[in-house]
Amino acid sequence: MKHFSTTALGLVSAMAAGLFTTASAETELTMYYPIAVGGSLTEVVDGIVADFEAENPDINVTAIYSGNYDDTRVRALSALASGEAAQLAVMFSIDAYDLIEQELIVPFEEVATTDADKAWLDGFYPALMANGKIEGQTWGIPFQRSTIVAYYNKDLFRAAGLDPEAPPKTWDEMIEMGKALTKDDTYGLMIPSTGYPYWMFQALAIQNGKEVMSGDGLTTYFDDPTVIETLEFWKSLSGEHGIMPTGTVEWGTLRQAFLEGQTAMMWHSTGNLTAVKNGAEFDFGVAELPANVRLGSPTGGGNFYLFKDTTDEERAAALKLMQFMTAPEQAAAWSIATGYMGVSPAAYETEALKAYVAEFPPALVARNQLENAVAEFSTFETARVRDGLNNAIQSALTGAKEPADALSEAQAAAVRLLSDYQ
Repeated sequence: MKHFSTTALGLVSAMAAGLFTTASAETELTMYYPIAVGGSLTEVVDGIVADFEAENPDINVTAIYSGNYDDTRVRALSALASGEAAQLAVMFSIDAYDLIEQELIVPFEEVATTDADKAWLDGFYPALMANGKIEGQTWGIPFQRSTIVAYYNKDLFRAAGLDPEAPPKTWDEMIEMGKALTKDDTYGLMIPSTGYPYWMFQALAIQNGKEVMSGDGLTTYFDDPTVIETLEFWKSLSGEHGIMPTGTVEWGTLRQAFLEGQTAMMWHSTGNLTAVKNGAEFDFGVAELPANVRLGSPTGGGNFYLFKDTTDEERAAALKLMQFMTAPEQAAAWSIATGYMGVSPAAYETEALKAYVAEFPPALVARNQLENAVAEFSTFETARVRDGLNNAIQSALTGAKEPADALSEAQAAAVRLLSDYQ
């Protein structure tokens, strides 16, 4: 009979007791993420994750595409509620208030503690951090971030006798050019009013000199006279001026409508830029949104969030993944592949993005617009307050209600929803 040495027996006992972990042990991460602009962006995300795993063989990432932003929030939070593992997600940058209130996420100051981590937190564009910084702490990290930009068909500009290098810079110019461009089956302008109508409306309101919410998430200004005037203006683009279709304009099909020549100008996310570049069979341009009282666009898109119910090892691994996906080289590659902004100045200093914007200057428009950008609409009870505003916008544009009545109802509903947080 073979005898084990006491050393070998001790090793076996220790392994049985779980005192040693094998070299193949991995930290498992589950990440939910949305795509809101169509296209094959899931393949881009999968490629970034694969590169991360190659560099970090001890971390296994399951990246789950979950639909649009609202779908992703529902799916991620449902997973958490049912006890499924989820350590991080990319969700609406405007979800922060609700996620904090529900005690589902942790501030990054709790995990990003080294000097290098703090430098990373300080490296993003301040305008993109506005939705994620609340009461002195950082709750969201920019990833797929955007502003609204104006796409326009230069060939149709030329055919209408307009300068293809001079898109409208004011509302009055937009109306004037829109009338010149509206012919036969082509409208001068389309602004989407499904999907994210509140986002487009916030842009118009800012340009008209009025924000639609306070900075602390507690107050909305939907029934302010300037805000009502803004919705009346949007409606007038189809009714009085005839440069836009009556009723609603679909978010999801607008890019294709632009590519098919159904509209000469469209407002849409910069996240559509690469898809438009690849799909356009005509000369097109991209411009900052026009001004009335001032220039402006809300930022938009998704932030990384770190869920509270995670181990220290999972938090460290999740932080490493986020730092990888937002590193200058990755941010540059993501911007080139999608049209979303590089989220840091350092991304635009990479050789890849410098070369790309030199060849394709429209890739700089959304970034440059950050100078006049404001934080995207966000309050406590964001989803329900936003739904009320969306319904008001659509009811006014379809003629179901007068703008003043629709916005007054949305304001009253918002006051009720926010009263518990005052």
